[in-house]
Amino acid sequence: MAAPAIPVESAEAEEAVPARRPKKKLFIIVGMFVVLLGGGAGAWFLTQSGHDTKESDTAPSRVPVYLALETFTVNLQRDEQYLQTDITLQLSDPSQAEAIKMHMPRVRSRLLTLLSSKQADELITAEDKKKLAQEILAQVRLPFDANGKPQQVDDVLFTTFVIQ
Repeated sequence: MAAPAIPVESAEAEEAVPARRPKKKLFIIVGMFVVLLGGGAGAWFLTQSGHDTKESDTAPSRVPVYLALETFTVNLQRDEQYLQTDITLQLSDPSQAEAIKMHMPRVRSRLLTLLSSKQADELITAEDKKKLAQEILAQVRLPFDANGKPQQVDDVLFTTFVIQ
């Protein structure tokens, strides 16, 4: 009887080995599928973040520089009213702030002349104030010297605006 036990065990061993091979192949195939899927997802995320980087490279990443001017108080035309306003300039870089500070008497003269030429009814609406801001921007951007370059001023901001 010992002889028949050996063939039974070897028959079971032979059946067990083929059963494990398909499982190994299945695990290998699933593992490769997961690796390929993960690699594809990783490549997609890398290419998407590359597009965001290109967009952020083209957008200016400079921190704005603000230069607050002293308060302007001027008599307005005709109405015996006056305007008191505080103006802040938004500049592209600190060197522009230094250039404007150096020529501040000229800047103030230009702006006082502009502001005092206005009438109260020209400064009532938000559109009127936007138009005035554009006129101030044009005056500040003018070169200080005959052959000089214009200033790089990005915006004009009113921090107070009172007509009495």
